[in-house]
Amino acid sequence: MRRIMINFEKCLGCHSCELACAVVHSDNQNLLGALMEKKIPMSRVVVGRSGTTNYPLQCRHCSDARCIKACLAGALYRDPKTLTVQQYVQKCVGCWMCIMACPFGLIAENTNGKTAGKCDLCTDRDIPACVNACLTGALVFEETANYNKQKRLDYLIEFPKKEEVSANE
Repeated sequence: MRRIMINFEKCLGCHSCELACAVVHSDNQNLLGALMEKKIPMSRVVVGRSGTTNYPLQCRHCSDARCIKACLAGALYRDPKTLTVQQYVQKCVGCWMCIMACPFGLIAENTNGKTAGKCDLCTDRDIPACVNACLTGALVFEETANYNKQKRLDYLIEFPKKEEVSANE
C-alpha cells in the first residue's frame, strides 16, 4: 500500500506542494487558469510550522477513519482497491461532521463553501501532485514497509556519527 511519507528534515516550507495540489484540483488544471477561476481551488495539503520544523500534512487515510463513521450523508468511503478514504463530492451536504471527526484537522471546507474537501491521494495519477512538486524530496510516495526500512537504515548509518559527537563533548 503506497502512501505519502514525510521527511521533515528536508521540508523547506516552500508551499510548492500546496500550490501543485490546488492546481491539479482546479477546473483548468494549470496555474494561470486556476488563478483566474471564480473560486480559487482548494489545496488538500497544509504546510505548517512548529519552531524551525516545517511539516506538510494531508489526509492520513486512517485505517479506522473517524470521518467515514461521522459522515451522515455517506459521502466518505474507503476505496476497496487503494484502501484510501475517498469522497463522493456530489453526496456531501456540508454538515461538517467529517471536519469535526478528523483528529488531524486535515478535512476542510471547500472553497465553494458547500462541501468538505480532503486529500484524494491523486488516485488518477501515478504520483500525487504534491509529491511530484516537492523539489527537496521531503514528500515521497512509496510502500510503507520500504519507507520504514529506509528510515532504519538511515538511522543505523547516522548512529555511529552521533555517538562520536557525544563522546567528544
